[in-house]
Amino acid sequence: MGNSIGNGPRDKLDEIDRHIINALRADGRVAFAQLAEQLKVSPGMIRQRYNRLVDLGYLKVVAVTNPLMMGKRTMAMIGVRTDGSKMLDVANKLIKFDEVVYIVVVSGRYDIMIEVFCQDHEDLLQFMTEKLAKVDGVRETESFMYLKIVKEIYF
Repeated sequence: MGNSIGNGPRDKLDEIDRHIINALRADGRVAFAQLAEQLKVSPGMIRQRYNRLVDLGYLKVVAVTNPLMMGKRTMAMIGVRTDGSKMLDVANKLIKFDEVVYIVVVSGRYDIMIEVFCQDHEDLLQFMTEKLAKVDGVRETESFMYLKIVKEIYF
């Protein structure tokens, strides 16, 4: 992502583009031929549309792993308060930590929200005390341990 909110692509999507995107969201491995049959167009057209959507940044092709299967048993959202002038510097330092999988600069009580995946509670404690707390500009943190993931989608 990396963009500020509201600075996305300006090209308009039509119904075929939307159908391709929704079908791929449901099953990222759906065949172009199957999509073409549903839309009554050629597979070549689907391939061209798909490539255009990737080139314009509407689609990003990635493998999504299951953190639990990868041994990450402890997940948390952490609110970070920073020294105001160091907010973006802190965010850029947090990028380097393997435990951090999501960073967003926000308004409100916190300046930055991060999502972290750790092996266990001890690993999370070590991350918070040995890494996060030592980042210059971090003033305060509050962690929210995940108890159960009820809904998870990839928009």
